[in-house]
Amino acid sequence: MAGEPQDDCLFCKIVAGHVPATIVRETETTVAFRDINPQAPTHVLVVPKAHYRDAATLAAGDPALAADVLRETQAVADGDKLESYRIVFNTGTGAGQTVWHAHAHVLGGRGLQWPPG
Repeated sequence: MAGEPQDDCLFCKIVAGHVPATIVRETETTVAFRDINPQAPTHVLVVPKAHYRDAATLAAGDPALAADVLRETQAVADGDKLESYRIVFNTGTGAGQTVWHAHAHVLGGRGLQWPPG
């Protein structure tokens, strides 16, 4: 069920403290941690504590929680003193989503080219 922790979800396990991660921020509704395969000097994932399959499902199911995730991306950028940064939500296999728990990537600390890919 949407919102409920999933036993087979890596990010649910990180949220629960069962899998270690380098946590940089935590709120009542979100957890932010460093990516284990960083693509930039700052590469932090911001995840809702409630399980939603992807960004689209999160936005439809709990818009306030989606706003919390987005708000925390700014807090992460502020914490890493980023003047500019990119926020990425991969939704679906074709877009590169590999963990089926909604999450935002905060990328910064180097020039980021456009288009990505």
